[in-house]
Amino acid sequence: MSDYSKGLQGVVAGESKIGLVDGTQGVLAYLGYPIQVLAQYSTYEETAFLLLNGRLPKKKELSAFEEKLKKYRALPSEALEVIELLPSETHPMEALQTVVSLLGSFSKVTDLKEKSIELIAQFPTIVAHCWCMKHKKEVTLPHEDLSHAANFLYMLHGEEPAPDVARMFDICLILHAEHSFNASTFTARVVASTLTTLHASISAAIGALYGPLHGGANEKVLDMISDVASEKQVNEWVSEKMDRKEKIMGMGHRVYKVKDPRSYILEEMLKTLSTKLKNMTTYKILKEIETVVRKEMEKQGKDIWPNVDFFSGALYELMGISRELFTPVFAISRISGWCAHVLEQLEDNRIYRPACQYVGARNVAYKPIETR
Repeated sequence: MSDYSKGLQGVVAGESKIGLVDGTQGVLAYLGYPIQVLAQYSTYEETAFLLLNGRLPKKKELSAFEEKLKKYRALPSEALEVIELLPSETHPMEALQTVVSLLGSFSKVTDLKEKSIELIAQFPTIVAHCWCMKHKKEVTLPHEDLSHAANFLYMLHGEEPAPDVARMFDICLILHAEHSFNASTFTARVVASTLTTLHASISAAIGALYGPLHGGANEKVLDMISDVASEKQVNEWVSEKMDRKEKIMGMGHRVYKVKDPRSYILEEMLKTLSTKLKNMTTYKILKEIETVVRKEMEKQGKDIWPNVDFFSGALYELMGISRELFTPVFAISRISGWCAHVLEQLEDNRIYRPACQYVGARNVAYKPIETR
């Protein structure tokens, strides 16, 4: 049997043309396009087309793709009825997973790529409707004249977002759309390899993302610094954390050995929006934490940088997005990457069946129940 690697660390489990992640060089690219280029010039709609089709769209193709997304935004009445029945304590990720599974029964679309477009369009509506119903707020129906990103903020808040905020959120969706064989994407591919439905594969991916070791880190960053009033307290706060050997959330990454390329972009947007809103406190605290932690870790011979979660939560909060929605927002973005990976998996499919290194007992004598 080949060498065992816990958590499949370093194991090549498949081939993909979709997302390139080079942790040593700090590179993230979708189909060869660097994430910095897509964030500067693309939109989430165009990026989703790229992921699903393996190329950038022509002008007419992008317009048609955008119209399809708008057409599929509305949920069937049966889904709305189920959302209303969900207990108020239901977590938004549990609600999302429940509704996605249900929608598989109502979709009339048969083509997998078209079904992917349908799901991408429905995710923001599901999350916004679940949130509004949970908090007894009036449900705002999708706005057919708004972009994918702007429409979500509109449904969430009941009013159109400022253009610059909508664009920042659009970039956030681009940055989170794909990241190679992470836990949720790999889950989607494993489940898809059994030739089950797209909705079943995506539901499984949502379940993986719901786990605290995968999604939710940006929420934990803000929870972690809730008792830090200003950047002046950071030195003492970091020292106490390190003395207790507690993890500094948002610092360090399983793959990146340099600063996460997405983090640079998120940091700049956080600075811009914080300046506009005249609310620099959280930004200054995070920057000071980055400086102090890096300096302390360098003393130990370690090079630790912020990851994608370090600045994103603070940015979302300035956009009026509740912390409980941070992981569902992640899913709203990542659904395009999940679907792209399912499509790629099925192009040259083989069911996943890894070996297991058995470490249990052998040849145990069976005793009748009376003598145990």
